[in-house]
Formats: sequence, C-alpha cells, structure tokens
Amino acid sequence: MGRQRRKGDLPEKTCAVCGRPFAWRRKWARDWEAVRYCSERCRRGRRSEAKEAASRESGQKN
Repeated sequence: MGRQRRKGDLPEKTCAVCGRPFAWRRKWARDWEAVRYCSERCRRGRRSEAKEAASRESGQKN
C-alpha cells in the first residue's frame, strides 16, 4: 500500500461554473488535467448557463 495523504496535501482546482475549490479524487487520477467541474451538477449546468447568458445578451441588443 502507498503512503496515506492528508486532504490538505491533495492538489486543488477551481470549478469553472460555481468557482468553488475542489480537491483531487482517485477516480480523476487518469485525467486530472481535463477535469474542470467539481460535480455532475456543475457539468450539466454549464449548458443552461451559457444559453441564459446568450439570451440575455441578445435581449440587450434590441
């Protein structure tokens, strides 16, 4: 077995949607560089937020 690590020693990133920090998880070990979202909810929500922002911008132009 490998050496145990404390949570404070794990690498962190900031979520692209909600802006909260999140720590490395074992299931992300292979593709940690590609991980951008802290949760499935944020990953799903990215589309709806982009649509809302686009509709707000188009509404302001008129």
